[in-house]
Amino acid sequence: MTQLSINLNKIALIRNARDTEHPDPCEFATSVMQAGAHGITVHPRPDQRHIRAEDCVRLGAMGGIELNIEGNPFASAQSAPRAGIGDYPGFLALIERIRPEQVTLVPDSNDQLTSDHGFDITRDGDRLLPVVEQLKDWGCRVSLFMDPEPTQIGLARALGADRVELYTETYAIAHARGDFRSSLTQFQEAAAEAALNDLGINAGHDLNLSNLPDFHIDALLEVSIGHAFTIDALRYGVTDAVGRYLQALDAVGRP
Repeated sequence: MTQLSINLNKIALIRNARDTEHPDPCEFATSVMQAGAHGITVHPRPDQRHIRAEDCVRLGAMGGIELNIEGNPFASAQSAPRAGIGDYPGFLALIERIRPEQVTLVPDSNDQLTSDHGFDITRDGDRLLPVVEQLKDWGCRVSLFMDPEPTQIGLARALGADRVELYTETYAIAHARGDFRSSLTQFQEAAAEAALNDLGINAGHDLNLSNLPDFHIDALLEVSIGHAFTIDALRYGVTDAVGRYLQALDAVGRP
C-alpha cells in the first residue's frame, strides 16, 4: 500500500501566527502517527516562516517516525528573522545533524511561496551529484522533486537518487476542471520511466481527498500531503482525516 506522509508545515504556520508553542508540531506528529499515518514530512525554509530548524531537530529525536525533510540543498545559513528563534544553519548542515530516513531535494528559491517546479537535471545535475553522494554517505534515502517529464526522470538515476517525487500540481488542476485523463497519462508515463530506471516513486503537491483516489500510478510508494490534510483535520478531526486519506490511498493502485 502507498505510504501516507503528513506534512506539518501548516501546523507550524498556525503556531507562528501567535509566536507561541502551540500547536506543537511534535505533538501533532504523534497524533497523526497514532491515527495510522506512516511518516512525517517537513520543508524548512531559510526564513523559517513555518517549520523551523529546531522543530526538525526535535522531530528527528523522537524516534519511531519515518521522517522526510524537504528543501533546497544549496540553501545556506541565515540568521533568524527575530529574537527567540534559532538561526537556520543551512540545509545540508541541518541534514547532517538529523540524518533523517529520507531527504527530498527541491529546487526552491529562498523567497518562493511554495514549491512550483522540479529539477532540470540537464542544468543542475553536476551540482546535485556530490550532494546526493554526501546524503547517501549519511545514510539518507534521496528523492528528487521532479516534473512528470520522462526524459528528465531518466537522468535522475545516474545521480544516485533512490526515488523521485512527482510534482502533482498539474494533475490537481486538471482534476479540479474535471478533465484529468491526459494529465494522468503524463504522470503514468513518467512513473513508468522511473520504474525502468529502478527509481522509487513518490508524489506530492495539491493532492487531496477528491483527486487522490483517481491518481492511479503503479508502484506509488509514498504521498506527502500537508495543506489539504490540515484543512481536513480541522473539518473532520485528526484521526478521522487520517482514516479518510488512508481509504483514498487504497484506491490509488486500482485502475
